[in-house]
Amino acid sequence: MVTSIKEFIKWAKMNYWDIVENENGTVNLCNEVTGKYKVIPYEYLKFLKQIKQCISSSEKSWFLCEEEYNGGSDIEFKWNEFEILSLEAAKDDVEWKSEIQKWWDRYFPILMSVDNGYSFYAIDMESEKGLIVYGSEPEFEEVDIVADNFMEFLEMIVNKAIEI
Repeated sequence: MVTSIKEFIKWAKMNYWDIVENENGTVNLCNEVTGKYKVIPYEYLKFLKQIKQCISSSEKSWFLCEEEYNGGSDIEFKWNEFEILSLEAAKDDVEWKSEIQKWWDRYFPILMSVDNGYSFYAIDMESEKGLIVYGSEPEFEEVDIVADNFMEFLEMIVNKAIEI
């Protein structure tokens, strides 16, 4: 069982993930993120304070960390790329765009993947424990609950219950 983020880091390194630890232990997210998501769940904020970069060994999946949220990463995808794609699909449909924006205001993306199509994991900001959901193209806004909280999500990755 993963009982700490340090244990996840150890597992990730043993499995050839590209992990860069956050040496200063702080995180400052841009106004775009903090304006949209007023309170970042504690467990994920703790993760961001410990990890600066976290990319799977295949380099097709990555956790969104401070640099991704702030636009300073080498990754070509923006942290809200799938929301942007959905809004582009809505074109001039104002009502549909509003529904998309409201949906993404509820779900805070934390991990993105381009393995077998575009997909993501996000925290349900309206759930009490911070449920983790999974969504994929073509309908990003149709998601399945995969974990009760962030630490359970990490445990599922380590135990290969979720393939990243």
